Amino acid sequence: MLDSISPIDGRYSKDVQDLKLFFTEESLIKYRIKVEIEYLIALCGVVHIKELQPLSSKKKTELRNLYQKFTTKDAKQVKKIEAKTNHDVKAVEYFLRDKLENSGNKKLLPWVHFSLTSEDINNLAYSLMWRDGLIHAYLPIAKKLLSKIKSFAKNHKDIALLSLTHGQPASPTTIGKEFAVFYNRLTRQLNNLKEHKLLGKFSGATGTWGAHVTAYPQVNWIKFSEKFIQSLNLESNLITTQIESHDSLVESYQILSRINNIFIDLCQDVWFYVSRGVFAQKRIDQEVGSSTMPHKINPINFENAEGNLNIANSLLIGFAKKLQISRLQRDLSNSTVLRNQGVALAHSLIALKNMLKGLNRLSVNKPAVLKELNDHWEILAEPIQTVLRKNGKLDAYEDLKNLTRGEKITQDDIAKFIKNLDIQKSDKDYLLNLTPQSYIGMSSKIVELI
Repeated sequence: MLDSISPIDGRYSKDVQDLKLFFTEESLIKYRIKVEIEYLIALCGVVHIKELQPLSSKKKTELRNLYQKFTTKDAKQVKKIEAKTNHDVKAVEYFLRDKLENSGNKKLLPWVHFSLTSEDINNLAYSLMWRDGLIHAYLPIAKKLLSKIKSFAKNHKDIALLSLTHGQPASPTTIGKEFAVFYNRLTRQLNNLKEHKLLGKFSGATGTWGAHVTAYPQVNWIKFSEKFIQSLNLESNLITTQIESHDSLVESYQILSRINNIFIDLCQDVWFYVSRGVFAQKRIDQEVGSSTMPHKINPINFENAEGNLNIANSLLIGFAKKLQISRLQRDLSNSTVLRNQGVALAHSLIALKNMLKGLNRLSVNKPAVLKELNDHWEILAEPIQTVLRKNGKLDAYEDLKNLTRGEKITQDDIAKFIKNLDIQKSDKDYLLNLTPQSYIGMSSKIVELI
């Protein structure tokens, strides 16, 4: 792999092996053949087409084997034909005609690609590739990562953590609660990704079924196309130009880009936690953190993930910007864009695998977390002034502001201030027992909501 231009096919090839089932040139040809064959089988079942007869189960299996048992040798044959036709879908048609003729199915030859335009095949093939890549390669890893985030949240729900808002010390939370936030956000978006339906069109050269109706006006081609697209587990788009508008595919890309943004947010937060000493990273023998500084254990998995997520989003946003636009009834500028959808998913998948590795290396540095909290007793200004308000103190906020804003406050300073307060004894006792570590509100219970 040393001669690969893209790191996806070189450095990271082992991380994206599963995607090769869906996004290589060979896979694209295979999906096109699947659409062509399933269409041919469906045509044979239309009663108004007297020239065709319904196929036996054996014959259907024989035809489906053309894509189910498709080989690299077959793909090379298609590419050899394409070198002459300079048209990739027409090469698939000629390949299938050769296969059918050689297998004694000469009567079916005129019906391969009958009344279709290339986009009828391509839009379905690309949507099937994207859907299957998500289901079989991306979502299983996303599920593992989500489970890891959830368990991390549950296991650390009671460990207090100094918050930083605007980069400044703020009211504490817990490590578990902060990870629960990410779990909650990701769960919603991943459910959107799983439930999202992709559209498909199958209506000829300009979306009118013109050729179909010319040949067989008595056939309800709208109903036929709708049923055929649904048989591929896609939803039909009946009102199109030559191309399917790609709106639903773009919607899926945009959901994935939102997921990637949430993961970027997680990567950056973990990076800062490691930098602050909140997390320690597992030491791995023989691993090197720096070429010159022997002591270092860098958060490289999260940095790598962040980089790959940004690359993925650059592509996904570019796809969304381009694919919804096509000059008049069709231009070819979307073709090369769609060929790269697997690249965006590959970078997303590499990122998820790196985050999984990174999370498995993390442990909480409890002494460092506690020290950080105890260095900032000023964060108790919030609960103290709130209790003072409860006791009718109108200038409570201002009093605490004068005491704490921009000042280094110790436990003794806080205790002295509280002891001089004229408030209910129960409230005073509560405040005297309050610490930065215990001031976590309902953080632990919030984690139980996930």
